[in-house]
Amino acid sequence: MDELEKKLRLQICDIGKNLFNKDFIAANDGNISARLSETEVLATPTGVSKGYLEPHMLVKVNLQGEILEAREGYRPSTEVKMHLRIYRELPEMNGVVHAHPPFGTAFAIKGEALDKMMMPESVIAMGEIPLAKYGTPSTEEVPDSIMPFLGKKTAVLLESHGALTWGKDVMGAYMNMERLEYTAKLTFLTRMIHGERELPPNRIEELVALRSFYGM
Repeated sequence: MDELEKKLRLQICDIGKNLFNKDFIAANDGNISARLSETEVLATPTGVSKGYLEPHMLVKVNLQGEILEAREGYRPSTEVKMHLRIYRELPEMNGVVHAHPPFGTAFAIKGEALDKMMMPESVIAMGEIPLAKYGTPSTEEVPDSIMPFLGKKTAVLLESHGALTWGKDVMGAYMNMERLEYTAKLTFLTRMIHGERELPPNRIEELVALRSFYGM
């Protein structure tokens, strides 16, 4: 095992702990993956709490989902299909995170996108977080539902399901999940105090123009 693989295995385990400790997942929910090479992906196994992952538990699959390496008793989640769709469609993306963060998932269940531009950091980093139409988990319906947003966004709400984020590396994908949930939480809180308020259009345009400066 080379140093890159060792590093990615440890990083995925750390991200799993963060998701668990932040209540972004419960029990065995959620999954995390990282591209190891052009043809190999490391993914979290099914039936295991992501808060208690160990590096040896991760499985290695190809872009078609075939198992290349797995310890006895471990196999990839059937939901790895949506991860692999992203890797096949977007060669520049190298990490994917799926979770059920409470505020984001509440909006996903409601069937509402997070499309209000209320805070500069959110506008620069993410912009609108769209809603992907409902698909039965573990089927190709979910990967199909995210297709309209690939190459345009790095985060979506999965209708009545949860959230999916991706990035240039697995840490970037995780950070996008944090941003998504923070946006959802602020949206909820500002509505509670009847204070939901978007930035003026000209200010939003200024912030969008800053994205390239920040490498977004």
